[in-house]
Amino acid sequence: MKLTAFVSLLRSLGPVAVGISLGFTLSLLSVAWVGEPCAGGRALTLAQGGAQKGARMPNSISALSNADLGETADDFVARIVTYKPGKQSPARKLYRPQYISTELGIRERLFVGVLTSKYSIDVLGVAVNRTISHHLDSVVFFTGGHTGRVPHGMSVVAHGEGHLIWNMFQTMKYVLEHFVQEYDWFYFVQDGTYTQADRLKALVSHLSMNCKLYMGHPVKLSGGEMKGRYCHGGFGYLLSRVLLLQLKPFLEVCKNDILSVRPDEWLGRCISDHTKIDCVEAHEDLQYYHFEMDKNFGLNKEESVHFKNVITVHPVPDAELMYILHKHFSEMELQRTYGEIEKLQAEIRNVSKLAFEGNRSAQWPIGINPPFEPKTRFEVLRWDYFTEDHSYSCTDGSPKCDLTGVDKMDIADIINTAMGELNKKYKPDLHLTKQQLINGYRRFDPTRGMEYTLDLQVEVVNRNRQTFSITKRVHLMRPLSRIEIIPMPYVTEATRVHVILPVTNHDREHVNQFLDVFATNVFEKADNTVLTVLFIYNPFEAQELQKNDIFASIKMKISACEQRYSKVKVPWISVKTEGPAQLKIMDIISKKHSVDTLFFIANVNINVNSEFLNRCRMNSIRNWQVFFPIHFQEYNPDVAYHNQKPPSTVELVKDSGYFDRNVFDESCFYNSDYMATRTRMVSDLREKEELTESLDMYDLFVKYSSLHVFRAVEPALCHRYRHQVCDPRLSEDIYHRCIQSNLERLGSRSQLALLLFEQEQGNST
Repeated sequence: MKLTAFVSLLRSLGPVAVGISLGFTLSLLSVAWVGEPCAGGRALTLAQGGAQKGARMPNSISALSNADLGETADDFVARIVTYKPGKQSPARKLYRPQYISTELGIRERLFVGVLTSKYSIDVLGVAVNRTISHHLDSVVFFTGGHTGRVPHGMSVVAHGEGHLIWNMFQTMKYVLEHFVQEYDWFYFVQDGTYTQADRLKALVSHLSMNCKLYMGHPVKLSGGEMKGRYCHGGFGYLLSRVLLLQLKPFLEVCKNDILSVRPDEWLGRCISDHTKIDCVEAHEDLQYYHFEMDKNFGLNKEESVHFKNVITVHPVPDAELMYILHKHFSEMELQRTYGEIEKLQAEIRNVSKLAFEGNRSAQWPIGINPPFEPKTRFEVLRWDYFTEDHSYSCTDGSPKCDLTGVDKMDIADIINTAMGELNKKYKPDLHLTKQQLINGYRRFDPTRGMEYTLDLQVEVVNRNRQTFSITKRVHLMRPLSRIEIIPMPYVTEATRVHVILPVTNHDREHVNQFLDVFATNVFEKADNTVLTVLFIYNPFEAQELQKNDIFASIKMKISACEQRYSKVKVPWISVKTEGPAQLKIMDIISKKHSVDTLFFIANVNINVNSEFLNRCRMNSIRNWQVFFPIHFQEYNPDVAYHNQKPPSTVELVKDSGYFDRNVFDESCFYNSDYMATRTRMVSDLREKEELTESLDMYDLFVKYSSLHVFRAVEPALCHRYRHQVCDPRLSEDIYHRCIQSNLERLGSRSQLALLLFEQEQGNST
């Protein structure tokens, strides 16, 4: 039994003993490995001076003597090293170009250079400009001699007197310095050549921008050893940007080494020598068609396919022939366009037959946007009824008015068009003649254009000379066409606006409210705006200025406003005049500001906010455009809210007011534009001294400036009701507009009619 108990005890303690002995054995082995470096290339190497430079085994400790450390372990003192951030270089301002195309490296497609001279630029140069400039984006004329006067609408670069080769060299140098980074293709032509601009653009649009191409009418280089070809300058030639950049380093060498009589041959020899590229007439199935005109040439005789597809015609000896060619090719392109339109319309009809609704699925007219579909009853487009002499949808709200001006011309033109289309449809079986317009309807669809429905009474004559009268209903549409994007100069909302507020004796009661609203909307928001108050005294008020200043309370209000807003300064100017004419006032203001100042002429009855000031900045473009906003005019509260309490804020609805097109008091413009326009008025001012009093700012810019006068409704500019004092010394037109505005701002027709009805009811009782 004892033996059995002993054996069972060993079985239970045996694994414990084996584990303890194995642990001691492994610990002894670990101490041996740390104490001595391992053989086999894993020992640590010491650099000069005892510094250890090798890499250690992971989880190992290298034993160094105290001598190697330079100090004993007892002498080691820990020290705290404070963190000192390095000096940061000032952040560089990130440059962002003005346009996205510049940042993305997008270039224009085609540059056109016309080689001319001072003797032909006024005749042939002008003819070339009139025939191609409205088709191409960039056309520059290069001439050798200086001209006294540059023709209107032409960009001319004069190199100075020199021989033809030198002028060609200067032209290429100028293009490489100013245009090579902006365009992919460069076309050069003489002024004695007619160019079909649309076909040139079509050719360039199919060429890759990365190919090295020298394209035109190839001619062999002179000289027995030369085997290359150059492009004849009379028929024009295309150069790729890649080829010009490759030629750029050798241009000076060509000027000194290559001798030639013809400038086009000099350029072709330079390209052939240094780029190994010769002139070609075709590239990747694209052909450069040209036509050489002789003395026996006649447009009626020439019917060849080659002539119909030409890009250039040379030589053209006079401007009249160039205009004749331009008319001929324009008519050809127009007929070709009409043919393509008819093919597309026929294709649409054929495809529509396969639709679920058949031909009814095709919209009329074919190829035009479908009619506008209103979603609510407020979006329904209104049909206007008219006859040949009268319209029954008048702008002033009257039930009937005479057709005049462009409206009468529009109706006459649409009737003539309808009769022409009817005769074209029934020819030669019938001939129709208009007798009268029975009914006429028209409406403007913003997605399509102007739609017309006409009920015409026509006289019909058949082939047997029989005559009878019928009524025919026709539908016509004048589509929206010739829509183009007009490039505008770059403007920002960071420009400072100088608000000019003229104040007279009649405006004293309204200035305080204007200042309160202006302070809330502009001063508190720290808008980049300066307010200048112009106090206008008549001679009697100016004499009493020391005793009784009629604007003393307003000046105190301005001082209080400056104290409230410490960063705001409101300058004011006192002026003495018998009549507060706008031009006289503006002459004083203009002299006290720099030429790049943006002005906004305000009125004491309006509420100015940041939204409108931003539109003033965006719509006023120096040397380009002035802005005359159409403010929202409130009706007389006694009429609009008869027997009711007027609301604190007026909404822009038809019962509370209207946009007053008869008032031009508010305006935004730059001082430089005003000064330039005022200078053009000097000659007329000598004959009529009263012009400064009879004209306002709007008439000044319309009559004496070449700027765009932009006129648009401004919902952020609300004009409070007030009876306007009309000055009879102004022009008859301005005085009439003032009287008309006072009448219209009383109330709407329905509101005035309701007051008259109540008055008649009261009188009858």
